[in-house]
Amino acid sequence: MSLLEVDNLQTAFHTRDVIVRAVNGISYSVAPGETLGIVGESGSGKSVSQYSLLGLLPTPPAKVESGTARFEGTDLLSASPAELRKIRGGRIAMIFQDPMTALNPFMRVGKQLAEPLLLHGDLDKGVARKEAIQALNDVGIQDAEAALNRFPHEFSGGMRQRIMIAMALITRPALLIADEPTTALDVTVQAQILSLIKKRQEELGMAVVMITHDLGVIAATCDRVLVMYAGQVVESATRTELFRQSAHPYTQALMASMPALHHEGEALYTIPGLPPDMTRPIPGCAFAPRCAHAEPACQESAPTLQAVSPEHETACLRIQSGSLTRAHLHAETQV
Repeated sequence: MSLLEVDNLQTAFHTRDVIVRAVNGISYSVAPGETLGIVGESGSGKSVSQYSLLGLLPTPPAKVESGTARFEGTDLLSASPAELRKIRGGRIAMIFQDPMTALNPFMRVGKQLAEPLLLHGDLDKGVARKEAIQALNDVGIQDAEAALNRFPHEFSGGMRQRIMIAMALITRPALLIADEPTTALDVTVQAQILSLIKKRQEELGMAVVMITHDLGVIAATCDRVLVMYAGQVVESATRTELFRQSAHPYTQALMASMPALHHEGEALYTIPGLPPDMTRPIPGCAFAPRCAHAEPACQESAPTLQAVSPEHETACLRIQSGSLTRAHLHAETQV
């Protein structure tokens, strides 16, 4: 049984001159307790897809043009603002991408932590304060009671990220959306933050959607993975299947770009070309102009996800037709 079921989500930004189609008909589900990773280049639609669910995009220019997103019996996309406010921050929580700007610089940390409880938990201020102290203790912030009276600028980036996690989890949500939770943090702090999210996930039994451009984070944290490109899901697989034998040239190119796969002194692999212009119709595969394996048919026919194994789907036309095998895709990609 799915906790969240998203079907044919389409989101566009209607500017004065053009329409930018940021998310183009994506579908997926998240089970209770599962960690779903969403990976892709900047601008692929990862964050926009999640912000669309929670009504966090400015409207205008943003507009959710179609789709459903059922969460615990409620369609988030057709819910009223009042219904969304009851769910957002309560049953669904979010860790925003930049802790430097996500926290209100004019409010003490304690007030920001207690706010979700006061809005969703019907608690008085005294109980909310005790819960806030416990939440800071849970994420490893020492002298939590004193920390409540400090402002965000008095904490390091890693500590601010811990505060963001504490704020997101203080209502014990069923679903946590983590948008690039390790951005701008050094490697040691990144590992601590990911470990902390995993620990709290196990304690609370919640599902997690992990948005990232880092395949290392995906490998360390996720059960299933969606690979997004140009607003579409081009590959969907379990973590094991994805890393064992990916089934889309874009996924394989992302893996080939990982610095850890290169020998010292060897030039880093880069994906040629640029992402497509999302203001113009894309007749075929959006990745075809950058793909070393593309054939003329790839730029003529729009691909859809099709299964290549019970736990693995791809939108690569050549893989689907059998003219390119997963083994050949791996062997021919130069790292």
